[in-house]
Amino acid sequence: MLDVALLKDWIHRDVSSRDKLLLILGTFDGPVKLENIRGRSLEAGFRIPKKWNLSDILGKSGGLALRVPTGWELSQAGNAHLQGLGVVPENPVAVRIATDLRRHLGNIKNATTRAFVEEAITCYESGLHRSAIVMSWISAVDVLYHEVATSHLAAFNKEAKSVNAKWKEAVNADGLTRMGESDFLERLVPIGVIGKNVKEELLKALKLRNGCGHPNSLKTGPNMVASHIEMLLLNVFEPFAP
Repeated sequence: MLDVALLKDWIHRDVSSRDKLLLILGTFDGPVKLENIRGRSLEAGFRIPKKWNLSDILGKSGGLALRVPTGWELSQAGNAHLQGLGVVPENPVAVRIATDLRRHLGNIKNATTRAFVEEAITCYESGLHRSAIVMSWISAVDVLYHEVATSHLAAFNKEAKSVNAKWKEAVNADGLTRMGESDFLERLVPIGVIGKNVKEELLKALKLRNGCGHPNSLKTGPNMVASHIEMLLLNVFEPFAP
């Protein structure tokens, strides 16, 4: 979150009306009304021109600002945009966490899988927290599909049929995607692919991924994302990635 002193410096620079409004949103830690935006701008010494249609400007920001039931807020993409302008100084804690996460990359042998995980970490470094969570989960569940298809397919189909007699046996990784992801994770415990505690953590990760995959008011932060990615690295990518 920007402090007002930094806002005072930037809002008087030659930047677009859109970026001025994004700067203002960056000083709040939650959704705000238009009057709050105007008030914060005055606090920084800049009176927003009456001719500016704030809702129109923010609505045309390409997702950098989001309108939610309680007002307007800066999106993760908007935060990354401000970082790209040089407005938001790098968070030293986030940099350290990203460095720790990247150390795990060397333990992933498959180049394609490693590229997906690296993209998730890059999203994290850019402040695109929702994207990092979604990307890392998609990669992790794909690794599990291929692990089952390669080494546990017969056991998986037997277990799936014991729970649901209508299950049509999968013959490859694509066939496994016909099962809901939470049910898929449940089937992995009895056949020994993962333990119960790992399953519980993966179900939490799936719930977080579902929350981040759709527009809503869920808040995410760097520590939450780092924990999500690290859990997947330690329990999926390193033990199972080919």
